[in-house]
Amino acid sequence: MTMSRVYAALIASAVTAMALPTAASAQCQGCYMPPPQPCVTCYQRQVVPPQYRTVEETVMVAPGRVIAHRTPAQYRTVMVPKTVMVAPEGVQYERTPPQYATRQRVEMVAPAREYYVATPPRCSTCGY
Repeated sequence: MTMSRVYAALIASAVTAMALPTAASAQCQGCYMPPPQPCVTCYQRQVVPPQYRTVEETVMVAPGRVIAHRTPAQYRTVMVPKTVMVAPEGVQYERTPPQYATRQRVEMVAPAREYYVATPPRCSTCGY
């Protein structure tokens, strides 16, 4: 895990810890009329699943190379019974380029996270 992901995880856990509802606010009670006071805020847990994306990348399947092919010497008969060499033995080189392919992989863009959203309480006496 990179340092930026570690810092992001620490910040997310700190924000989550600050946003946790208390026992009083979780019950959504404490509304009364006169004097008019707002109801205690309730918190609702929201969960965001992890997000992924597909990445296409070009990878080398086989590197380029050079293949050597030997060519034998060539002889011909020019006059009876004389045979002479027409071409000496040699080597021919064949170059093959590298082979590439496209591969797909799935990577995580954002991990799963949860947070709390303030929701108005449902109180009969204060109008919410």
